[in-house]
Amino acid sequence: MILKSVKIENFKCIEDSTEFSIDPVTCLVGKNEAGKTALLQALYKLKPVIQEESNFDDLMEYPRRKYSEYRERRETNPDNVLTTIWELEDEDINFIEEELGKKALKNKTLEITKGYDNTSYWELELDEKRIVSHYIKSAELEASELEDLKNSETIEELINKLSSIESPSANQNNLLNKLKEDFPEEGSSNKAIETLGRQLPTFLYFGEYQNMPGKIAINELRNKMDINKPKKSERIFLALLDLAQTDLNDIDSTGKSEELIAELEAVSTRLTKEIFNYWSQNKNLKVQFRFDHARPEDLPPFNEGYIFQTLIENTRHEVTVNFDEHSRGFVWFFSFLVWFSQVKKIYGENLIILLDDPALNLHARAQADLLRYIDKRLKPNHQVIYTTHSPFLVDAENLLSVRTVEDVVIKESIKGTKVGDKVLSTDKDTLFPLQGALGYDITQTLFVGKHTLLVEGPSDILYLKWFSNKLKKQERTFLDHRWTITPCGGVDKIVSFLALFSGAKLNIAIFTDFHEGTKKRVRELKQSKLLKQGRVFSAEMFVDQNEADIEDLIGRPNFITLVNKCYNLTGNRKLPVQKPKDAPIRVLKEVEDKFGIMPLEIPEFDHYEPALYLIENTTELTSELPDLGNALDRFEKLFEDLNKLLPDK
Repeated sequence: MILKSVKIENFKCIEDSTEFSIDPVTCLVGKNEAGKTALLQALYKLKPVIQEESNFDDLMEYPRRKYSEYRERRETNPDNVLTTIWELEDEDINFIEEELGKKALKNKTLEITKGYDNTSYWELELDEKRIVSHYIKSAELEASELEDLKNSETIEELINKLSSIESPSANQNNLLNKLKEDFPEEGSSNKAIETLGRQLPTFLYFGEYQNMPGKIAINELRNKMDINKPKKSERIFLALLDLAQTDLNDIDSTGKSEELIAELEAVSTRLTKEIFNYWSQNKNLKVQFRFDHARPEDLPPFNEGYIFQTLIENTRHEVTVNFDEHSRGFVWFFSFLVWFSQVKKIYGENLIILLDDPALNLHARAQADLLRYIDKRLKPNHQVIYTTHSPFLVDAENLLSVRTVEDVVIKESIKGTKVGDKVLSTDKDTLFPLQGALGYDITQTLFVGKHTLLVEGPSDILYLKWFSNKLKKQERTFLDHRWTITPCGGVDKIVSFLALFSGAKLNIAIFTDFHEGTKKRVRELKQSKLLKQGRVFSAEMFVDQNEADIEDLIGRPNFITLVNKCYNLTGNRKLPVQKPKDAPIRVLKEVEDKFGIMPLEIPEFDHYEPALYLIENTTELTSELPDLGNALDRFEKLFEDLNKLLPDK
């Protein structure tokens, strides 16, 4: 069965999503809090891999602003939530025809709905006359036995006629019993629904916070299992145990630890090998496991019983760290593959995969790896629906598979989450990932313009564009539109770019960061004969410090405010606007150091996220950046110097 369209209503922030179509791979794009996660959560409840998560809860999930009115009728007239349209495949039709006869179905589509009564309702068109004919033929009745059954057009009529025969033959009795067994309730649709119900795909939902934990207290997890309330992340660990053909009941058996570790490392090797088929980042990684007695001096619950740890070894640098402390991109891939493998083991290939913001902690190149994994590994056997607000996880070659998601307010009237089926939106923030994907794709294919400004990464593009637009609105000097801004992926790659294009008669300038790790390379660039003099601009030239990134042009007060807003840092986690005495010179280094000691629930810092947040929240942030005037002065000086390199118009 192929999912063709979905409509969700009366669920969390969604009052009526409108119907939207589903492709083999569907990308739901929208800014934070637009309702993307709610869409996946509602769809997941149709037939989830974890049965306990299948029920809609109107008290917790019905839209709050409408709940008072709904409460009065919730018992007698519960609202619908989910409407799905499916297309039957040849295999599905064959199953039906084996049970109900040839051409029992009038068409290949059906509708399944589900609401707060938590009952699934199926609507499909059956040719009941053909079904009656199929059962009569299958009974192999004699001509005399058929006489009393003439002109029966429905199953109900056929049962009534058979029941009214005073002295039924054995064949007639057998047919009546068969009909009563197959159709315990009136009508023929229940038998068809029962048959197709076995064909309905199961939904696998995987979100960012399902990553397998690096440390497990076995006693605590066993207690949670006794009441069937493990966390989603702990279910991944249980799935890993099952893949190794063991479980909590014998995990701490005497003499089993070495055997367990061996089994788990065999599973890990297989999964890691699959990851590396699609992972272009660091391939020198190896997953290890430890199984030890708890230490009484550790904090609860890790101070009693057995403790299981998952570690990642970097074989290049000979460093081993806990799973929770490593790059979240690799951890996400590994955790997903554990869960995916376990679910396939139980349900087979008949799965629809729902990925909630899988790019949240992946580097831009790793996001491209994920797109490749979805296309090559998942798409051939499964429909995939995923959410994102990153341009690097939008397939620019398949924009027709993108659906825009936005929280719509029209003239102060709240309309809730709406899904756009034609890659259209009136909201610029919603469209930004699509524009970014197209822009990045064009940059990669066309690569350069006649006047090319090389920068290190995509976040530089967003900052330069944002400040240029602000200056333009104030009728000050902005970056001339003739400049094509091209990201190179780091100062080391700029030299390769110059070597490749130095003979192409291009007008090239460079803007780069300048700090301890790049000083030598930047000085070499300034002295290089590949460029005319005065065409390398480093960040420290526009600020009063000897090391700087583009974030220092933004200014420490502004960037700290931006990061606090972007990552929703509050209380003692909030970065101070007043610079600490021991803080590094560069604000970017200061922020990276602070995130290095943040609690695990805080996402890993990504250079791109604050830039994206600035673009998505322009109106709000313009009034909240405390030192915007000085930042505009610094960028204006940069733009003046760059524009001087252009010929007169």
